[in-house]
Amino acid sequence: QVQLMESGGGLVQPGGSLRLSCASSGTVFSADIFAWYRQIPGKQRELVATISSGGGKYITDSRFSPSRDNAKNTAHLEMNNLKPEDTAVYYCHLRRVEPMQEFWGQGTQVTVSS
Repeated sequence: QVQLMESGGGLVQPGGSLRLSCASSGTVFSADIFAWYRQIPGKQRELVATISSGGGKYITDSRFSPSRDNAKNTAHLEMNNLKPEDTAVYYCHLRRVEPMQEFWGQGTQVTVSS
């Protein structure tokens, strides 16, 4: 079993930056994929970025950059030039293929406002 805990959210002004972190307890396998999702009020949860242990990334917005530290079983999301529409709860997600499992963090609030 893996537990995920996000941190680093908060209030930031438009144009600012934040770095979210996701700490995991339990074993993270090399094939596991870390992902970041967000949920804007009134909308469905949406994918922001993914990153594999080999550093392969899928990014939906070039302002966001995922990274991970395999030795520490942590993941990060660097967010730059933030806009008010980025205001959301951001979730860390771990997808495991073998066995097929997925794990979610509790989420961290990001608010972009002047």
